[in-house]
Amino acid sequence: MRELIPLFPLGTPLFPGIVLPLQIFEPRYRRLMRDLLARPEAEDRRFFGVVAIRQGWEVERVAPAEALYDVGCTARVHAVRPQSDGGFRIVTVGGQRFRLHDVVVADDPPYLQGEVEWLADEEAAEEAAGDTDGLVVPGTAESAPPCDEGLDEVVASVARGSMALLTDGVRDLFVHYVAEVSGLGSDDGEPSVDAETAVLLDAVSDDPTALSYLVASAALLTTEDRQSLLAESATRRRLALEARILRRELTLLQAIGAVPVPLQQFAAPMTVN
Repeated sequence: MRELIPLFPLGTPLFPGIVLPLQIFEPRYRRLMRDLLARPEAEDRRFFGVVAIRQGWEVERVAPAEALYDVGCTARVHAVRPQSDGGFRIVTVGGQRFRLHDVVVADDPPYLQGEVEWLADEEAAEEAAGDTDGLVVPGTAESAPPCDEGLDEVVASVARGSMALLTDGVRDLFVHYVAEVSGLGSDDGEPSVDAETAVLLDAVSDDPTALSYLVASAALLTTEDRQSLLAESATRRRLALEARILRRELTLLQAIGAVPVPLQQFAAPMTVN
């Protein structure tokens, strides 16, 4: 089923569970906030969809559906502070991922709306599919049939163990990455992990999905890399992709001492030329 929701295009994607503070000053988004605040809090509808901008210019200057990536995440409004100039300071938290099918542009409301399909995670299916192939039950020469209850338990055990190894590997790579990045800006150039990052990592230590979203949002990656991570529906595959990306970024950090710059920073306003 598809649903029409307000859209808020940004230069980078939002991930589930990640805090996103915003300052609302444009008239159309002031109207969006007034519309959301007019809804009864009990309805749990005070959210909008955050979608990353594919091009480096204003969405309205090109076809909106082409200017935006097709996978986004809702931002649920948790705190609102009205400003004296009519704007708002808000704190949102990433909620549910969605696929954007169409963009609605109208005079009323003045903000973009998107026709979206909610995306479900594929954890259970991925756990089974990722570890059954090629598995041989001890004492047999061939893989056991999928209906074998003993095999089901073996698969579950292997899945848990391999997920734990993958999670530990990504956490270690991320700690190494954060230390290397911090070393670029330190006076002595020595790698170190700040206290805030250590606290965040400790908070998600038992949750592979939360760890995958923390790494995706905190690492200094291009919008394209972050979008690929958001679009991935299974934690296992997301962590595996992060492991490859972090190894690549560590190699670049150690070789040339640089991190990616989003392409939007190089974009200039469109002209008649």
